[in-house]
Amino acid sequence: MNIFVVNCGSSSLKYQLIDSVTEKVIAKGLCERIGIDGKLTHNPTGKDKFEETVDMPDHKTAVSLVLKALTDEAHGVIKDLSEIGAVGHRIVHGGEKFAKSVVIDDGVMAAIEECNDLAPLHNPANLIGISACKALMPQTPMVAVFDTAFHQTMPKKAYLYGVPYEYYNDYKVRKYGFHGTSHSFVSKRLLQLIGKESGPSKVIICHLGNGSSITAVKDGCSVDTSMGFTPLDGLIMGTRSGSIDPAVVQYLASKLDISLDEVIDILNKKSGVDGISGVSSDFRDLESASNDGNERATVALEMFAYRAAQYIGSYAAAMNGVDAIAFTAGIGENNATVRKMICSYLGYLGFELDEEANSKRGEEIMLSTADSKLKVYVIPTNEELAIARETLELIK
Repeated sequence: MNIFVVNCGSSSLKYQLIDSVTEKVIAKGLCERIGIDGKLTHNPTGKDKFEETVDMPDHKTAVSLVLKALTDEAHGVIKDLSEIGAVGHRIVHGGEKFAKSVVIDDGVMAAIEECNDLAPLHNPANLIGISACKALMPQTPMVAVFDTAFHQTMPKKAYLYGVPYEYYNDYKVRKYGFHGTSHSFVSKRLLQLIGKESGPSKVIICHLGNGSSITAVKDGCSVDTSMGFTPLDGLIMGTRSGSIDPAVVQYLASKLDISLDEVIDILNKKSGVDGISGVSSDFRDLESASNDGNERATVALEMFAYRAAQYIGSYAAAMNGVDAIAFTAGIGENNATVRKMICSYLGYLGFELDEEANSKRGEEIMLSTADSKLKVYVIPTNEELAIARETLELIK
């Protein structure tokens, strides 16, 4: 069975068609600038890449163009839409309503819409993608896979904030966490690698990219995570500030004579390692600048590694130990310098870095030496495959 995985943004649509038996990608691509002028990039496995600049007024048109590309005689990979057995949709926010993936029906659509206030830039776009697919593929089962679902196992002591309790009761102000699909996928693979798929286990997953989060996973369940009510919380990231004293928001609004919304925009889009370094949000640029003697770039890298090490330490304490750690996502999988900087803090856990292994990038490897008490791995994430697996499980 082929699973069509869809990830809709406000003006974009990423997709993959995955063979659920072999788990190979048959085709993948991206629709950009939806509602503006529109561009489709289609990559069929074993065939030449196809690009097309075409009018894309809405997501329904974008989905239609993707389905046409998938079935096209020249660059398609299937004969007709009957070869798509199900559609898996990435949904950013499920609030407290969804602790696992679900088959989509009208009630699920309404519940996702009720979470729009929690993710105003993402959930409405996700719903548009679902509606577009349902209109064009009305008989094909569809599944919603939530970024927040994996973290719904956190206990109250981890997800509540120190604000009046009625704000949680009335407005659901709490930690939700994100990157859940990635944390779930990588933690399951890590437990396989260390032989703890069943029984007690304590692992920490470091999803490090332009957006970054770290999660404590105990006995296969998320018990704490660094992102909070929004993805702005936690680690310093590419352009996000991460955790700061909340009073800084009011202070900057007063000093700069700008609105609270403008301050939040700065914290989301102009902060992080980009704002600290003044160089870039791309860690490759930071490393190059640091090597050239740029002090601010060096400080930005040091701050990122330090904050990551703090979270790892706090989660090891929260779980009263840790069996293994995994690095994943763009930085975690590919940046040996950042991994080494973070790992330099882990000696107290009985860890020693294998320098040769750490020099590799983009592949599954063990970073710890054979005699290290703590095992540390790099495990490439695959959120699309995770969505395909969840979708298949629900519609079998």
